[in-house]
Amino acid sequence: MTAAFFGEVDLASVTLWLFYIFFAGLVIWIQRENMREGYPLEDDEGNPSSNPSMWPLPEDKTFKLPHGRGEVTVPSGQTPERADIALKRVGPGNGYPLEPTGDPMLDGVGPASWAPRRDVPELDGHGHPKIVPMSGVEGFSVAAGRDPRGLPVVAGDGEIVGKITDMWIDEPEQLVRYLEMELDSKWGSGTRLMPMTFARIKSNSVSVHALYGKHFATIPTIASPRQVTLLEEDKISGYYGGGKLYAGDRQEPRI
Repeated sequence: MTAAFFGEVDLASVTLWLFYIFFAGLVIWIQRENMREGYPLEDDEGNPSSNPSMWPLPEDKTFKLPHGRGEVTVPSGQTPERADIALKRVGPGNGYPLEPTGDPMLDGVGPASWAPRRDVPELDGHGHPKIVPMSGVEGFSVAAGRDPRGLPVVAGDGEIVGKITDMWIDEPEQLVRYLEMELDSKWGSGTRLMPMTFARIKSNSVSVHALYGKHFATIPTIASPRQVTLLEEDKISGYYGGGKLYAGDRQEPRI
């Protein structure tokens, strides 16, 4: 009798090794797909990294965006990083911290930093802007808690800088995302948005610990009174976040 073709082959061992090879290939493929954003790597000063990656960048892939917003190709077609950021390294070696060279809140660095997102509003599933002022939509009201409209806005240094005039809601999620305030003439002019997470609504006021009175005039503005873009959201939120460190003497040590 002749030996069977697989008579000397350990099928269990072959199956196990095939699984190992498949799993290793899967891990490498997932890692390369993960490199479609944020690559090639750069150092703190925007120069190409000396240690880019174990694996080569994936081939370009083009995605069609919904609601007629065109196409995006990654990794080569991703939004370029911000250039000429007002920061400098405090020491000669790589890894030293960076410090602002100007007004960090206006320059958008450190905790006040923002990313160059698309200057278009976020859309819901039907192609409409998600975040809109409550005054422009029907069927919404304050169901619980204090309605902040009409309350004065108190800054972190105790100054009254304006009053709340409207609330901006995430319509599909039914959440308040921003409060709109009208500034008093002493602190600027026009309206500004305040992220809801930075507001503390009290019985007789809305307090904002992040900013002092002098900072409200330079809060980033929005181009349209009916919608806010992704880029504008990032700049506004970054500005308030920067105030947590840069407003007043908050960087100084306290005993």
